[in-house]
Amino acid sequence: MGQDKFRYRTIWISDIHLGTKGCKSEFLLDFLRYTESDYLYLVGDIIDNWRLSRKWEWTQSHNDVVQKLLRKARKGTKVYYIPGNHDENFRTFARHRFGNVAIQMEAIHTTADKRRLLVLHGDQFDAVVKYAKWLAHLGDWAYEMLLEINHLVNLTRRRLGLPYWSLSAFLKHKVKNAVEYISRYELAVVTEARKRGVDGVVCGHIHASALFDMDGILYANDGDWVESCTALVEHHDGRLEIIDWLKIRQFSPIDARVRDTAPPDFSKPTETNGAET
Repeated sequence: MGQDKFRYRTIWISDIHLGTKGCKSEFLLDFLRYTESDYLYLVGDIIDNWRLSRKWEWTQSHNDVVQKLLRKARKGTKVYYIPGNHDENFRTFARHRFGNVAIQMEAIHTTADKRRLLVLHGDQFDAVVKYAKWLAHLGDWAYEMLLEINHLVNLTRRRLGLPYWSLSAFLKHKVKNAVEYISRYELAVVTEARKRGVDGVVCGHIHASALFDMDGILYANDGDWVESCTALVEHHDGRLEIIDWLKIRQFSPIDARVRDTAPPDFSKPTETNGAET
């Protein structure tokens, strides 16, 4: 294989939310075009059935994402789909395969350096989703409105020559209740991993990428493809890394002309991470 792609042992992506206006499908297509892996985990909320039940926002690029994922599976990538709360109806098909894609409720992934990682979406550790689904749907609507405002703010900033700034990410990390919610979620997920006797956990759900050790348990959240366009990757030696595709490709999230840009500079070494199942 030529030196025209980023190659990893494992890639984890989640919270794509295909079927919504906020989905950054063009950037995900660019990511999928320039990356290869032995294992690919789709860690929930890939298709947003909540939003599709209210309004149809399915573009050609959303079709292209699905086709690209299926093509990777046909060419030998081991693809695992772990449904989340927005695509929970697919949980009915757990333990089945569709187009060489295995659907599972969760998975245990063994990295190249022999660490065992529990892989799950994580919505079961969100009390709002678990006990008050109506409130979760209300929060989803509010989040959609916030993304619309975020888009308008950055259109204005772009005209003024200012860099991209995420209002939604700012509020998420600065508002006290949001910070406490994320901390409680991280603790709950890590506590479950400790109960299972594994070395770490990989999840999504809260749209907040992170990679750190919590009292001997590795916590990894691969982020999302609505705001941040991030993925968790495993290098072939077992190292793990959060990939920020917008920074690597120097894209603005409001620039839709992804396909007209130059490919990455692969002559420069990049740090990646690895894992196995």
